Amino acid sequence: MEIRHWIKICEGNIVRDGEIIASQGDTAPENFYRQLQCSYPKFFKMDVLCKWAWLGAEALLYEDSSFVYEGMDKNKVAVVMATAHGCLEIDKKYQQSLRTIPSPALFVYTLSNIMLGEICIRHGFKGEQACFINDAFDSSWLQFYVADLLENRGMEACICGWADAVEDQYEVRMFWVVKDGKGLPFSAAAMEV
Repeated sequence: MEIRHWIKICEGNIVRDGEIIASQGDTAPENFYRQLQCSYPKFFKMDVLCKWAWLGAEALLYEDSSFVYEGMDKNKVAVVMATAHGCLEIDKKYQQSLRTIPSPALFVYTLSNIMLGEICIRHGFKGEQACFINDAFDSSWLQFYVADLLENRGMEACICGWADAVEDQYEVRMFWVVKDGKGLPFSAAAMEV
């Protein structure tokens, strides 16, 4: 197994494989969306956690005018993510909407795993999906879980990582891990970028 690509989004930068690919003084995900020249109108309806995770997947998967998974069986692409605060921001907004008429548009984003759904819808992935709530990024647990999917559960590739966003603080770490390859060996230490 190997990490073919990785990204980290924090402190106003998107870093892919050690190189800054986008930089903003402002921390709004919409500004990165425009800088990366994305085209996905549903993006603007997402909650902040989904926006950051979605942007992470776009930056991770797009390379040389195509997606890195071209030619793969999308039924064998897994998505495994962890977060600390989940959808806390949207939970607060939904709670306020209960005072009048509850908003179905907000309710759908009160589930932390919706970030996986948004990534899978965008890319057509139909493999295993898991969302964990952890206090902090746990590369050892993530490596164990993803390695099992690739070695024992029939998956050929996986997007895995961490996405957390609360108020103006955000951090995204994502990895494109493939079963076969000769790149950076997939390990807990390699995910500590």
